[in-house]
Amino acid sequence: MASTPLRTFYPPIEPYNTGRLRVSPIHEIYFEESGNPKGKPVVFVHGGPGSGTDPKQRRFFDPAAYRIVLFDQRGCGKSTPFASVEENTTWHLVEDMETLRRHLGIEQWLVFGGSWGSTLSLAYAQKHPERVSELVLRGIFLLRQQEIRWFYQHGAHTIFPDAWEDYLAPIPPEERGDLVQAYHKRLMGDDPKVRQEAARAWSIWEGRTSYLAPNANYIAHLGEDEFSLAFARIECHYFINRAWLSSDTQLLDDVPRIRHIPAVIVQGRYDMCCPMDSAWALHKAWPEAELKIIPDAGHAAYELGTTDALIEATDRFRK
Repeated sequence: MASTPLRTFYPPIEPYNTGRLRVSPIHEIYFEESGNPKGKPVVFVHGGPGSGTDPKQRRFFDPAAYRIVLFDQRGCGKSTPFASVEENTTWHLVEDMETLRRHLGIEQWLVFGGSWGSTLSLAYAQKHPERVSELVLRGIFLLRQQEIRWFYQHGAHTIFPDAWEDYLAPIPPEERGDLVQAYHKRLMGDDPKVRQEAARAWSIWEGRTSYLAPNANYIAHLGEDEFSLAFARIECHYFINRAWLSSDTQLLDDVPRIRHIPAVIVQGRYDMCCPMDSAWALHKAWPEAELKIIPDAGHAAYELGTTDALIEATDRFRK
């Protein structure tokens, strides 16, 4: 029997509207709209925190059916001030999404997020469930301490010992007992050379572990000076503050608020950044959500099976 061809990205499109929205006395966020102005609203919630959006992210959605909203979270992408961690918390970002929704005159939208984007999507949906029509989540990250320890302290290094050595390099041996704290000290410090060295090492570690098969272009992008500075500073700021969640299990404990919302969870079996245990825990707490395990994928949204499953979900929900 012939296998069904994998779905792939919709053709490239340009925004029909771009803008900047002041969300605090300090911060302005960049946003854009593409696709069908009268279509079903969907908001893309990017990862990191601190990675910003990319034009390719418009292409997960049928442009004839969807009004596609992308925005850069505080401190990254085209939002300003760049790499700022001041007034930059999970709950600021949740309310930024609400401010943007109201600004665009949207009543409800499909919320689509992966990695940290899944974290923020869950936090937003649990705070504002009446504003979410569906959820499409990928590479589940619940920001529990076991997840931070796995990737930044012990666990993933057993699979990537070569990449781990480069991640350790900026930190002297006597400070390696708490690597997130050691990186935070450098990323928030006054020495620009030390900041940049730490930012590059932190970001490249994630780049080298995100794909099942190494993606040299992605690794190079994460190692760029400007990108890595915002990415590493904002991520480390969120992780050391435990994303300002009330408990390690808040996002699981609050699942009852969103169990009525149609949802698809897409998870790579071999995700090193956000291991499948988190997606499994979310699915156990939320059995109504469909869990799609991709047997030959890691963390990235752009691996073939993961892309196929994400677009299958958005195609189904466009109706």
